[in-house]
Amino acid sequence: MLQPFATAIAANRFGLGARPGDLAHIGSDPVGWLDDQLTGSAPVVSGEGLRPSEAIISDSLRLRDQLREAKRSAPGKQGDAAALQAAVTKLPQFFRPIYVAEATARFQQALSTDRPFVERLTQFWTNHFAVSVDKIAVLGVAGALEREAIRPHVLGKFTDLLLAVEQHPAMLLYLDNYLSVGPNSRVAAPRGLRPVRRQLGINENLAREILELHTLGVGGGYTQADVTIFAEVITGWSIGGERGRLFSAGDPGRFVFRPDIHEPGTKVVLGKRYPDNEHGQGVAVLHDLASHPSTARFIATKLARHFIADDPPPAVVDRLAKTFLSTGGDLPAVYRALITCAEAWANPLSKYKTPSDYIVSSFRGLDLPIVNERAVLAPFELLGQRTYSPGSPAGWPDKSADWDGASALMKRIEWADAVGQRVGSKRDAAGLAPQLLGETLTTATRTSIARAASGAQALTLLLAAPEFMRR
Repeated sequence: MLQPFATAIAANRFGLGARPGDLAHIGSDPVGWLDDQLTGSAPVVSGEGLRPSEAIISDSLRLRDQLREAKRSAPGKQGDAAALQAAVTKLPQFFRPIYVAEATARFQQALSTDRPFVERLTQFWTNHFAVSVDKIAVLGVAGALEREAIRPHVLGKFTDLLLAVEQHPAMLLYLDNYLSVGPNSRVAAPRGLRPVRRQLGINENLAREILELHTLGVGGGYTQADVTIFAEVITGWSIGGERGRLFSAGDPGRFVFRPDIHEPGTKVVLGKRYPDNEHGQGVAVLHDLASHPSTARFIATKLARHFIADDPPPAVVDRLAKTFLSTGGDLPAVYRALITCAEAWANPLSKYKTPSDYIVSSFRGLDLPIVNERAVLAPFELLGQRTYSPGSPAGWPDKSADWDGASALMKRIEWADAVGQRVGSKRDAAGLAPQLLGETLTTATRTSIARAASGAQALTLLLAAPEFMRR
C-alpha cells in the first residue's frame, strides 16, 4: 500500500514537476500512471530550425573550408587579420541558432508533455551519454544526438541505444574518434614503406569513455590495455565529408567506416578474441559490453540514484541489475522494475532538484510560456546548468551535494523572486501549492504563502519552499 505522498513522488520525482490538475489525474494509482507512459515509442520532438545532423555538419564543413581559405589569404597584415577574425566567428554564428532551436524544442517538450516520465528518462540518457557544447564542433549537433540516437531508443534495448550513440557524429566529434588512425593501417603505413605519418595515431578518448562512463563503469573489470586495444578496434569509425588523403569517403555528416585507417588484426578485449571483420569488430565488442554484468550494475546504480536517493538502496540496485541481465537489456522492463520497488515510494523529497529540474518544474507548475530566446537560455545559464553543456563526458552530477550550496540556493531564490515579480497576481499561489506539492506540502509553507504581503511574494515563497526545491 503506497503512502498518500506517492502521487507527488510520481509527478515530481519520476516526472518533471506537477502541473495544475496532474495530481488529481494520477489519483491513487501512481505506478499505473508511470507504467502507461512506457507503452509505444518515445514522442518525436519537432520545432522550427531543427535539422538533421548530416545537413548541419555538411554546411559547417563548407564554412570550415572558407575559414581555411581565409587563413591562407591572411599573411599577417593588419587588414587581413580583421578578415581572418571575421572568418573565425562564422562557425559559432552558424551553430548558435541551431543550438537555440534545439534548446527551445527540448524545453517546450518538457513543459507540454503528458508523458513526463519518458521525457525524464530521455534526459537521463542524454546525460549518461554526455557531449558538451563547450566544444564548438558539437554546438550544432548536441541536440541532434538526443533527437536522433537517444530518443528513438529510450524505450527499447540498451544495445541499440549504445550502438546508435557511439556511431552518432556528435559523439565521434566530441571524443575525436574520427581522428583516430591505426599505426599499421593502409593510410599510416602503406605496403612496403615505414609509417609515413608520424603525427597520426590512436585516439583513446571514445574507447575510454565507453568503458568508463557508458558501459562497465570505473572498477568494472577493464584495464588500460583493454582501453588501448578497444581504441584500435574502433579506428575507422568516422564521419563522411572530410577532405584530403586521410578523410575522403562517405556522405557528408553521416557515420562511415573507413577501412583505410582501421588498425588491422584480431584483437583481445576483456579476455575475448574478436576477429578483424572491420566495422563488425567494434559492433561485436559493443554488443558484449552491453550485456556485461558490470554494465548492468553500473546502469542500475545510476538509475536508482537518479530516481530514489543519492545513496541508492543496494536491494534496488540488485533487482534492476538482475532485470537488465535477464531481459537482455530491455529498458522498459528495467524501468518497470524500478517503479514497482517499494523503496522508490518510501521517502518523499529524497532528491534535491538540479537547476534544470527546478526551472522546468517552475514553468510547468505556473504554466509559464516560452516568450523568447532569453526565456529559453537565461534561467539555465543563471542557475548553472546550461542546456547540453555539462563540461565533460561524465555529464552533470546527480547528488544533492553538487547543487545545494549556499550561493546556488541564493541564485534560485533571486530567480524565484524575479518570477514572482513578473507573474504577480496572475497566479494564485495558495491555490497552486496543494496542486503542485500534494501531501508533501508542509504546514509551514502553506502558512507563509497565506500570510504573504502580495501575490508576487506568495509565488516567490512557493518556488522557494524547501519542498518545491526537492523531488
